[in-house]
Formats: sequence, structure tokens, C-alpha cells
Amino acid sequence: MFKINHLALFLSLFLVLSSCTTDNTDDENKIDKTANLQGLGDSANDLLSDVRYTSMNIEIAYVTGYAPSQEAIAKFKSFLQDRVYKPDGIQINQRAVESSGKAPFDIEEIAAIEKDIRSLYNVGDEIAVFIYFADGSSEKDEDNRFVLGSSFRNTSMVVYGETIKNFANRPNAPSKADIEAATLNHEFGHLFGLVDLGTEPQSDHKDEEYAGHCNVSGCLMQASIEFGSGIVDVIDGGNIPGLDDQCIFDLQKNGGK
Repeated sequence: MFKINHLALFLSLFLVLSSCTTDNTDDENKIDKTANLQGLGDSANDLLSDVRYTSMNIEIAYVTGYAPSQEAIAKFKSFLQDRVYKPDGIQINQRAVESSGKAPFDIEEIAAIEKDIRSLYNVGDEIAVFIYFADGSSEKDEDNRFVLGSSFRNTSMVVYGETIKNFANRPNAPSKADIEAATLNHEFGHLFGLVDLGTEPQSDHKDEEYAGHCNVSGCLMQASIEFGSGIVDVIDGGNIPGLDDQCIFDLQKNGGK
């Protein structure tokens, strides 16, 4: 079983809401993938600090037609630069991949897709992260609940591009770029070990009802963003929510900025 966190949207009646493929080679078979197949939050310190890894290489594989907007990527990179110590830089690589044809997805299917298409793993002093932009939705979607993204393992996440595209087309909804950025930032917060998923809370701000979330109003990691009416309420004029001071302090105590 995978330990997962979802960024989900709830819609009310009033919308308050809410590669190419290559044959395996001997070199590929020698790649040690173990370090990237750990539990959610297990690499929080490695992602945040420069003790073991001085650079970060993020691989974004998107199904053709579901590339993230450049505005979202810019906001995402800025979020990371504000929180991590990577003196040799953060690199974000994007490439198109073919559809798996498996939508809607469960997390095991996403993990199988990652196994087939992921090309970057930790090497030397560089830590690698994999993000998949899917051409479909989560099988956990309900009539009034839409999962935008899921973080799983220690360096892996999925963003449900079809769901984001459909929701962004609704009247009065946030822009596609803002929803993408909020999803990326929130899910990476879980990779950072927030809240109490590998990064120890330094104060009492853990949501006891919703694991992995913060109980401070307006925080990026608040459960209402994931399970309540958060996205419409907190994205105002293109300003997506940030981490509150207590979440930031937790990250600082675990090697981050």
C-alpha cells in the first residue's frame, strides 16, 4: 500500500469549492532506484537541506496535451527556492509521454506508469523527483469531490491534468495555472514531510482529524484546501496560499529555509 495525500476539490451547488520508449540496457539495469522507492516523507531532510544533496533535478512527464503552464512552473520553482538549500540549483525538465489509456487511475496504476517512464533517479549529490501530469482523473473522484493530485513514495507525485483542466473551465473558478501551482506546492509540502509525515512538528499545529495537514487557517497545508472549500476561497487574484510560520519553522528545523 502507498501512503498517499490528495489535494481534492469539493464543489457545492454554488461552486464555493469547493517518450519515447527505449529498450532496457545494461546501464539502465545498473541504476540503483532504492533511494527513490521509500515512503512518503522519508526524504524530507534530503529534499530540504544540502547535507547530502546539493542540487535537485525534477522530471515532469506529461501526457501530450496536458503540459503544465509555464506560469505554474515559475510559481512552483519560486516556492521551492524559498524553502530548500540547493546551492547547485534546482532543475526542472519537462517531456511529453504517450497516454497509458488507463484513466481513471488508482495509485498503483500511477506507480506502474512511473516505473515504465521515469528516467531520473538520485545520483551523486543530486536528488531526483518525478512528477506525472496525467490525462485523466483519480478513481477516488466522487460527484462533488475532485482529486487534483497525490504525493506518494518519497520523491513521487501525480497531478491529474484532466481534472484540473475541466475545473478551470468552470465559471468563477481559479485559472488553470493557479490550480496547477497550488497542487504542485501542496503535494511537495507532503514530500517535505508536512505535517508530521517525516518532518517533526515543533509546535501544536497538526490537524488531528486529517493526517498530514496543518490546523492554521490560510496555510497551504490546511486540510480545507484539500478536503473542503479551499481553492476558491484562498486563491485571490492569482495569489496562491503559502506556508504558515509554524510549517516554515518545522521545515527550518529539518534543514530547510
